[in-house]
Amino acid sequence: MLMQQRFSDYRLFWREFRQTFQSTGALLPSGRLLARSLASRVGTADQPQKILEVGPGTGPVTSRIISRLGPDDRLDLVELNERFVDLLQDRLENDPHWQTAAGRIRVLQMPVEEVEAIGHYDVIVSGLPLNNFSCELVERILAQFHRLAAPQASLSFFEYVAVRKAKSLLTKHAERRRLSGIEQLLVREFDAWEVGRQCILANVPPAWVHHLQLPGNAKPENNPESVEPTVAGQ
Repeated sequence: MLMQQRFSDYRLFWREFRQTFQSTGALLPSGRLLARSLASRVGTADQPQKILEVGPGTGPVTSRIISRLGPDDRLDLVELNERFVDLLQDRLENDPHWQTAAGRIRVLQMPVEEVEAIGHYDVIVSGLPLNNFSCELVERILAQFHRLAAPQASLSFFEYVAVRKAKSLLTKHAERRRLSGIEQLLVREFDAWEVGRQCILANVPPAWVHHLQLPGNAKPENNPESVEPTVAGQ
């Protein structure tokens, strides 16, 4: 049954990758070790946690999060893709593992920028393909993570190893400027808030997992200026 579910998830993920590459951004769902690293901040507190997963896709990281949920923890899943939303709802209704926590899980079909729970979440896990987006959108998403974070909240997200460098070697000037702008935004976050990172070589493709600790509803103090809009490309 588990293997059948996995193949079904792969087929759906591959179809969405071909049809909606910009928002899906990956050939395959997150592997087991990547999912474990992304979910590692869940269940580490002495009090109930409120957890947000952004871009859960077919739910491999969600499954790991559910395994780590405490009895009073709550989980919100924010997913824009309608096919993934349907799959997540189906798993909450029919997957025995997911059913154990279904009453404490919400699926919200919306962009993360529209989530209104300011200062609400103790743990934020993101599967968004930031390197596919415009600089303006990446900056809005990062700012929203800060707004949604409770004091000392953790933010965990991943990016594929050397993806920006590889793309920069094969693309035109406007695309290189966009990727450079995204790198500036991420480095700003890393310099201010990163508390750890892990390289998952066994993932396909290999990936870096970044763990940040956010102050809650704040921006980095060491470089508060926005990246100039001129770095954005299409």
